[in-house]
Amino acid sequence: MPAALLPALLFALVSSVTPGPNNTMLLSSGINFGFRRTLPHMLGISCGFTIMMLAVGMGLGQLFERVPALYTAMEVLSVTYLAYLAWKIAASGAPKLKPADHRPLTWLQAALFQWVNPKAWVMALTGATTFHLHEDPRISAVMLAIAFGLVNFPSVSVWVAFGSTLRRVLAQPRVLTLFNWSMAALLMASVMPTVIALLRAARSALH
Repeated sequence: MPAALLPALLFALVSSVTPGPNNTMLLSSGINFGFRRTLPHMLGISCGFTIMMLAVGMGLGQLFERVPALYTAMEVLSVTYLAYLAWKIAASGAPKLKPADHRPLTWLQAALFQWVNPKAWVMALTGATTFHLHEDPRISAVMLAIAFGLVNFPSVSVWVAFGSTLRRVLAQPRVLTLFNWSMAALLMASVMPTVIALLRAARSALH
């Protein structure tokens, strides 16, 4: 077993289970839709991030190092999209009020979301540059992607399970609306470091 495997698994566990855009959205989905209906969302996160981890390990991370403007553009897109998602969560209301429009994320939507998730990019770039599980970089990238994928799903499912247990507590529409607005605020708070970094970079460029 590679010496770096256990530290890599620990990093994957801590980074996957701690608060961030994915887990905030999963908590909200668990409360609004329950565990079973949120399963595609969870699977999409794990599969999407595994693919991202593999792509970064195979060389995508080096592309960002060579073209920093590309990474900045990705950050701007991420913040914009997360602001849109935050608004959707805040305005969702009670699930029974809008059955046609109010539904959990699909597998594909959750998988694609990883590519505009700032925390996912930080996890992938940090993991790929810090942990080397094999002498061959390609084999190392595959091993790391599998390790992260295996740890990610049970980690994120904790948030959905927690949300599902709170469904009865938040059954009243007014209470649920307040919760959704709180989740939207937390979602935006999770990307504030990225927003601050972008503002600082813009200020430096102007001077």
